[in-house]
Amino acid sequence: MATTVLATASQVAKWESMYFQEYVRESGFKPYMGKSVNMPICVKYELTSGGKTVNLPLITRLTGAGVTGSSTLVGNEEALNNYNMPISVDWRRNAVEIKKPERHWTEMDLLRAAGDMLKVWSAEKLRDDIIAAGASIDGVAYGTATEGQKDTWLANNADRVLFGAAKANNASNDHSAALLTVDATNDKLDAAALTLMKRMAKTADAHIRPIRVNNSQGREYFVAFVNSLLFRDLKEDSVMQQANREARPRDVKANPIFQDGDLIYDGVIVREIPEMGVISGVGNGGIDVGRVMFCGAQALGIAWGQEPRMTRKKEDDYDFAAGRGIEECLGVEKMTFNNKDHGLLTGYFASVADA
Repeated sequence: MATTVLATASQVAKWESMYFQEYVRESGFKPYMGKSVNMPICVKYELTSGGKTVNLPLITRLTGAGVTGSSTLVGNEEALNNYNMPISVDWRRNAVEIKKPERHWTEMDLLRAAGDMLKVWSAEKLRDDIIAAGASIDGVAYGTATEGQKDTWLANNADRVLFGAAKANNASNDHSAALLTVDATNDKLDAAALTLMKRMAKTADAHIRPIRVNNSQGREYFVAFVNSLLFRDLKEDSVMQQANREARPRDVKANPIFQDGDLIYDGVIVREIPEMGVISGVGNGGIDVGRVMFCGAQALGIAWGQEPRMTRKKEDDYDFAAGRGIEECLGVEKMTFNNKDHGLLTGYFASVADA
């Protein structure tokens, strides 16, 4: 009797597909990633057939008055402003080697465990890349950007950067001076700050477009990614507590008073990303400051040149050593057009450690 055996290639393809889906989900940003231009993190696959760079286009809204009545339209046309954001991809790989004694002296499947840990590694790398891109200064990593580069970026993005509770904290487009206005008493993240950032996003030039869901009801949202300390302060804000107590479901499984999860207030979804960390000692009195990535549509972009592919080290040293590896090709960038952060407003708030 003949028995059907699934081809090895099919097994590998299924594993790789599951690996990709799981590691992207475990990055913490998965609900806000997608192919649609309506997502905060836009994902493109145009380079999977080859190429180094993909250009993401942006055509801005028309702002002219047009003509009315019987006025002549010829000669009064308005030009479409259009830009593009290039994202380049590069290879990323990692692997684990396990020699025969380690595989032989345990009941654990160490090669399978290596695959699981490679998935965790991929998730953490993607998460860190997104965080770094959101914090970057005109394509330069925040930690290596000069004060002059930060000041230039702030001047170009003054309508979409908030230091603490008041827009007036940025008086002169001096990045370090504005950070020094952030104090531990008045400049914690709270519900009022969310509403202020939302107004700034809607009135910025060019506007930061909200994410539209359930268009029949006209629902629009922004998404704010924050570290654990900012999330703590927001949860402790009396206005937020009242909203959760009186407006959210009275259910221990759904209400964030009882069950940890995203906060929602005034059309803003707030998601905790603990690894966002702090900027050490830059606030008033040397306090730490945390960053809010306040995102509308097309805030960041991810280009994949190759989804993760499992690799195997052929046993060598006379079949004594084996290994498992992973390789992928991708790039992550903050979307910037015409020297402005396109879909992202940056907030800086007191981020004081727990006592």
